Amino acid sequence: MRIGYACLTVGVRGTGMRTCTMKNATEEKLLEIIGHNLDSLENMIDYNAKNGILLFRISSDLIPFGSSPVNRLPWEMVFRERFQAIGEKIKRRGMRVSMHPGQYTVINSADEDVARRAFEDLRYHNLVLDSLGAGPESKIVIHVGGVYGEREESLKRFADRYRSLDDSIRDRLVIENDERSYNIGHVLEAALTLGIPAVFDNLHNAVNPSEAGGSDVMWIDECSKTWKPRDGSQKIHYSQQNHSKRRGSHSDSVRIGEFLEFYGSLGSRELDIMLEVKDKNLSAIKCINSVSEKKSMRALELEWSRYKYLVLEKSPAVYLQIRQLLKDKKSYPAVRFYRLIEEAAAAESTKGSSLNAMQHVWGYFKDVSTESEKKRYLRLTGDFGSGKASEKAVKAFLLRMAEKYGEKYLLDSYYFI
Repeated sequence: MRIGYACLTVGVRGTGMRTCTMKNATEEKLLEIIGHNLDSLENMIDYNAKNGILLFRISSDLIPFGSSPVNRLPWEMVFRERFQAIGEKIKRRGMRVSMHPGQYTVINSADEDVARRAFEDLRYHNLVLDSLGAGPESKIVIHVGGVYGEREESLKRFADRYRSLDDSIRDRLVIENDERSYNIGHVLEAALTLGIPAVFDNLHNAVNPSEAGGSDVMWIDECSKTWKPRDGSQKIHYSQQNHSKRRGSHSDSVRIGEFLEFYGSLGSRELDIMLEVKDKNLSAIKCINSVSEKKSMRALELEWSRYKYLVLEKSPAVYLQIRQLLKDKKSYPAVRFYRLIEEAAAAESTKGSSLNAMQHVWGYFKDVSTESEKKRYLRLTGDFGSGKASEKAVKAFLLRMAEKYGEKYLLDSYYFI
């Protein structure tokens, strides 16, 4: 079973994606941005492989205006060797990649022009995966689309347009239930009729359930019937409700207790679980470590090195609890560790706890910094303490110091997120 995340990597240097406006999309600018984005993608793949994340959704923003006439570059040829090199890394690690076009890629639209652009967008996504040398198990996930006042007619239009797609695109395409128009019952009906794999999304099902009812596990089992061996392992989407936002909004982080309850309900089923969550890779590593059979204390110590100053800033009490927890090198208290991380994340930092964390971070520079940098730090923290400067301003200064002096331990931490 693989657990992964979507599109962006949080808190990892060299993984940012760039784009540009249409008016600035010159050939020179596009070449520069695509080169940068491919570098970022390769860094993401390296990071994922190092951290045991073997399921990853590639951002649709990889190639700016990838499906638009604005971009006339034969980018798949210009960057062929770069794509091949990245694709080889993906294969070598046994990683599964996918893509998920945005909400405007609607092949069943009543507007022919919208449908035409959706076809172009699917060709673009397929070309990215082909350029990486990915097989048919690397899927393109879409929703059925709109209802347009007549569900049966709209489903028929989806089926007709699906059948007109190129074979190579149909081989990759999978359909997912959504939170408004097509629940899992509708999606399964279309999937079985057309021979398309169906992706079950638990949060969409909670918001827009089938009239037939049924548990998540029941629907997962029903969807499994649509996956053929050449499609690879059955894939599902998992997310949790953000309790402070509208129904259907993804949580900032996966709550480990809820995830373990869901994971336990799956039994021995072989699934790939794509997490849809704001903190991306952070939650993926949390979930992987919490269910891992390897039980590596080193993995938790590595996680602690990333979280420690963020936890210290939020809750000194939790900071001390985690330090004590990790002293027993023969144990593997992953779930307890992450519950404490969640407890700290939910806490409100105080001026005192923030200043304490700042002082710990400054300790990396106190013996190497210049006199002007020391004065700058003292002035900023003094102003923060008196309310004249923001925490953000102090952290920005400390980040610049970490970059200047190459403090990898700090740069790899989550303190600056």
